[in-house]
Amino acid sequence: MQAFSLYEGSYSVDNSKKFIPFDPSIDDPKERKGSLFIHIHPFLLKTNKDLILVDTGLGYLDEHKQLVLHHNIREAGFDPRDVSFVLMSHLHQDHAGGMVFENQGKLQLAFPEAEYIVSRGEWETGYSGKSTSYKTAAFDVLQRSGNLQLVEGNGQINEAISYEHSGGHTEFHQVFHISEEGKHYFFGGDELPEPEQLLRKFVAKYDFDGKKAMHLREEYASRATQGDWICLFYHSTGAPFGKVGKQGENITVKPVSS
Repeated sequence: MQAFSLYEGSYSVDNSKKFIPFDPSIDDPKERKGSLFIHIHPFLLKTNKDLILVDTGLGYLDEHKQLVLHHNIREAGFDPRDVSFVLMSHLHQDHAGGMVFENQGKLQLAFPEAEYIVSRGEWETGYSGKSTSYKTAAFDVLQRSGNLQLVEGNGQINEAISYEHSGGHTEFHQVFHISEEGKHYFFGGDELPEPEQLLRKFVAKYDFDGKKAMHLREEYASRATQGDWICLFYHSTGAPFGKVGKQGENITVKPVSS
């Protein structure tokens, strides 16, 4: 089994919730006061049977009006048309924007051969209109496509892919396990977005249930250590892949290639 980061870039986000490209080599963060700075790493995993995309980034187009995500998949050596599963942790814009893309003025499914795995509760929340973090125009395209599979609770997609309802970052957030031939990848979405969050105990205001998310991180650290998991860090500022361990009473995260 192989895994690849499909790094989509670095961005600043202010109260308007607009994602503005940010290049630390030329842009001054002081000129973007009140902004958060994030990195975005959708992931591609190749198992014996499937090509799996885990979350879909912002869905930005390049200067040739091509989906950046498609370009990155090709750079990894694969054809976007061969993606068989798109696993969605939740549906906030920075994770779900690449589910669809604009082609000749119309939105269309970015991965028409894939089955999109989405939490039913998250789907319904997205349509509720309670948050501007959801862009339902993309949901409409997916709903009409016939490629949507809504799931609830914990379950198994196939022998390699399983999901767990977690409910920390959003009420119906879910996490994924992809395991094959002794190799185990874990994707914690925005409940485990970067390795640094394993190294300190805190409650985040941006989470639906900050205390639950904090305790989930502790649980993930313990399970990842015992199971020798490779964790996929969607918002990592450095290495997007890491193995969790312990040194005395302290948690450690060792970067790995994939």
